[in-house]
Amino acid sequence: MRKGLMSLLIGLLFGMIPSLIWPTNLANLWFAPAGMVLGSVYLFYQWVGWYYSVFIISDQRLIQITQKGFFNRGVVDIGLDKIQNINFQVSGVQETMLGFGTILVQTFVGDLIMDHIQHPARVQEHIVKIIKELGYASFSAAVMTNQDEEQ
Repeated sequence: MRKGLMSLLIGLLFGMIPSLIWPTNLANLWFAPAGMVLGSVYLFYQWVGWYYSVFIISDQRLIQITQKGFFNRGVVDIGLDKIQNINFQVSGVQETMLGFGTILVQTFVGDLIMDHIQHPARVQEHIVKIIKELGYASFSAAVMTNQDEEQ
């Protein structure tokens, strides 16, 4: 959503520039609403992708539904028994200040990367707790190995 909000502000800013350069020409006043409309269209496009992208964890699987724009949707379905390890990463000034990051789910068949997750440490901890409660042996062994390496 931050890209959409920035586009709205930039559209409004660029729409105001002709009015600031030539203040006596009233025809330039149409640039500000036009810039705001273009920024709003891109904001709506970003909002659709944000609103319809979800992560679902049940007692059997982890499902990632990613919406990109209006007509592009991707679904990833991973059984919890296939998950080996779950890590998170917060990198950069913007991610640290706004409190979001990336969660990496490592499986037998590959990695699932979940980008721009709010409070990734809490989400990772919650997913680990669910998997441990369900008693998946391969996951708990991988978690124990990582904890042993840290100590």
